[in-house]
Amino acid sequence: MQLSDLTSLLKNATETGAQKALEESNVIQEVLSKSEAYRQYGRSTIDRWIQEGLIHLRSANGKILHKCIDRSKLEAVAHASNRITYLPVAER
Repeated sequence: MQLSDLTSLLKNATETGAQKALEESNVIQEVLSKSEAYRQYGRSTIDRWIQEGLIHLRSANGKILHKCIDRSKLEAVAHASNRITYLPVAER
């Protein structure tokens, strides 16, 4: 195992552990509202991910009008997105 591999593993373990600790202590909510997701990642990005089926909206607390997105799924999609592969607007 090389030093860069070990560094990457330790970084991922630290980020995952910190995320889990924050979620368990209720500092971070498990779901984001659609407007919070827009603020973090941009309206067009969130709308595109929803349209492509990468993330799904769900009702929060049984309220029909209040839609939420699972934070872990949203962050996974955001982490995995590769902006180089997106089509330019003219080619869509």
